[in-house]
Amino acid sequence: MAKYAKLGRTSGQRRALFRALSTALFREEKIETTEAKAHELRPIVEKMITVAKEPSLHAKRQVLSYLTDEDVSKKLFDTIAPRYQERPGGYTRIIKVGPRRGDAAPMAIIELV
Repeated sequence: MAKYAKLGRTSGQRRALFRALSTALFREEKIETTEAKAHELRPIVEKMITVAKEPSLHAKRQVLSYLTDEDVSKKLFDTIAPRYQERPGGYTRIIKVGPRRGDAAPMAIIELV
């Protein structure tokens, strides 16, 4: 059994997908995607927020190497990470919203708490 969902993609495609999803989540603070993608995205986003809570140059470079937008990285360090300074974890929430109309894929909203 795999440790993670492959989502029918190669490793490069999966990495690109999660880079785009995490950038969108930090930009919008709430996105709607499939349940499987939301569950795979959660640990990535949680680790990035944990890294961003310590605003060092190394942390900024680590986050920027993953996110696709420099403005979103700045937002993460300036507004999102300080919001969770006292919180030890659990920065995201996944809410199931039912099947997608086109293909009945189970959908979910992932948002920052």
